[in-house]
Amino acid sequence: MAISAQPLSKVRVLDLTNVLAGPFCCHQLAHMGADVIKVEVPGSGDLARQLGGDSELNEKLMGVSFLAQNAGKRSITINLKSERGKTVFRELVRTADVVVENFRPGVMDRLGVGFDVLKQDNPKLVYCAISGFGQNGPLRNLPAYDQIVQGMSGLMSITGDPDTAPYRVGYPVADTVGGMTAAFAIAAALADPDRSAHILDVSMLEATIATMGWVVSNYLVAGMIPAPLGNDNFTASPSGTFATGDGLLNIAANKQEQFEAVCDVVGQPDLKTDVRFANRKDRLKNRVQLKAILEDAMANDTAAAWRQKLNDAGVPAGEVLSVPDVLAHPQIADRGMIGEFKDPPGVGRDIRLARTGYKIDGAPAKVDTPPPTLGQHTDEILASLGYDEDAIEALKKDKAI
Repeated sequence: MAISAQPLSKVRVLDLTNVLAGPFCCHQLAHMGADVIKVEVPGSGDLARQLGGDSELNEKLMGVSFLAQNAGKRSITINLKSERGKTVFRELVRTADVVVENFRPGVMDRLGVGFDVLKQDNPKLVYCAISGFGQNGPLRNLPAYDQIVQGMSGLMSITGDPDTAPYRVGYPVADTVGGMTAAFAIAAALADPDRSAHILDVSMLEATIATMGWVVSNYLVAGMIPAPLGNDNFTASPSGTFATGDGLLNIAANKQEQFEAVCDVVGQPDLKTDVRFANRKDRLKNRVQLKAILEDAMANDTAAAWRQKLNDAGVPAGEVLSVPDVLAHPQIADRGMIGEFKDPPGVGRDIRLARTGYKIDGAPAKVDTPPPTLGQHTDEILASLGYDEDAIEALKKDKAI
């Protein structure tokens, strides 16, 4: 039986999150068809609305950072510090399947709308709390941003080369991994047809460590202390980044036959029997010398040309591309990775946004509506709960929404 292109189309998610980890989680769920309602603070909303490389959009509360993770969602503004606002929120929870929040541990309880309260309203609720360090432990109350987690996870200690490390990864990887982990946990909880209410506790620190499986296990099992290796692969050589006559090229010759193919392609067949490089262990020990020889041999052609030659010989290789270059690449265009919205509300021009990294039955996962303006769907959502125009106006006057 084929999977529905919108497998979460019957699921409603309340997204109370800010900036990246939580919004990225709900971004995944929206692309799987979920009705994601973004519950935002009146007047300001998600902080990401004020972040990004276009100051004009930041002033409009439609910052690029917000646009990137919030297509396909609806927005309602609710003041959770207002008693009437809490009432509206709890009524909305009764219609939902999932609540996602990324406040510091304890904030939702102090507001009076934590898991223990909400599960009374909805006995099958999946409640996902994303935080830097988790809901318990000595660090639970500390603020956590992506760079803090990158540093504390050990990730920065192995990023860069021995002379430059530690370096942060060039995008908010800990936030993103935390959000992806949360989306997976939510989808798993929803798959239980007989579920009762669940609370999911997602730690960005632990989620990041989990992605470092080989590095962590080499230490836990083999006692190998991880070290920064720059662009070299710690398991094989030649496997890393190599200079060519024009551009950089990544080569991953992890098997013996791939190493031998590299030697033939670059016109250095004698390297296959050179005692310094003949076996895997010696190649790792003498990787600096091997790299110098290969780079000298590849100086007479471009990275793109060498990539083609190596690929034709069965060797994994690829150019080191800039972000603009990869976004313009035919492979990305052919896959439908980039979606476009024509003149969306609040933006004033057409925008292009990245979707997800998968297809369902040959079609890219996508959403049909652009990122919402702040509170764009407040009246619509309240009307669906049974509020008439006078009741909605009263809530606004009371600053509950």
